[in-house]
Amino acid sequence: MATQATAHQTKWWSGGKSPFNLEYGKLMMWYFLMSDAFTFGAFLISYGTIRFSQNFWPDPNVVFNAFPGAGHANLPLAFVSVMTFILIISSVTMVLAVHAGHKGDKQGVIKWLAWTIVGGIAFLGCQAWEWHHLITGEHAVLVDGKIEMWGQNMRHNPWGPIAEGITHNGHHVRTPGPVAFGGYFFGITGFHGFHVFSGVVINIIMLIMTQKNVFQNRGHYLMIEKAGLYWHFVDLVWVFVFLCFYLI
Repeated sequence: MATQATAHQTKWWSGGKSPFNLEYGKLMMWYFLMSDAFTFGAFLISYGTIRFSQNFWPDPNVVFNAFPGAGHANLPLAFVSVMTFILIISSVTMVLAVHAGHKGDKQGVIKWLAWTIVGGIAFLGCQAWEWHHLITGEHAVLVDGKIEMWGQNMRHNPWGPIAEGITHNGHHVRTPGPVAFGGYFFGITGFHGFHVFSGVVINIIMLIMTQKNVFQNRGHYLMIEKAGLYWHFVDLVWVFVFLCFYLI
């Protein structure tokens, strides 16, 4: 005697529009961003744990006081403020690109995506200058009774406590600072910079697809919205990176 199994599908929602009626790709993007947030969170928590376990930590007003073309002018946090402003404006242009996509405005999507890409490239250029300035800089450091010229890298930190009574070319001489500062700074800002670079590449692909009428033929610009979610996440993470390294 043969038995026949009948599958019964339970319909959990039967009233109007489902509150969970979310497009699959967008849901997966939210899952990815959530996992990425955990990664950044782990890095920043680790950084905070090491930082507050130290008796001394470099003062961001001293470390980040340079500005392109300003020579030796002391401008604490001025350059990173410009970087942050660029990233925030790029987030605004991304919002405008998504809004244009909702209206089916192809030219609007192209225009605002292009500006978002420009903003991302500008931010990466600023970060490259900052890294180069820190790595190639020369700061007098007292090491075993001798003055050496150090830049900031993964092995050396020239931003330690001031050596009392010792100057070099009219500037204070410092002792070596905690090595962990360089590792965390370059590691976390580099990881964020990789996300910005990835976002720029994604936006370039979205721009090309828009120009080729891919989304117009589909009848919607949902991919622009997904790319926008990623870009806003990158901007939001920078707020926490900015807070941890440049303000506290």
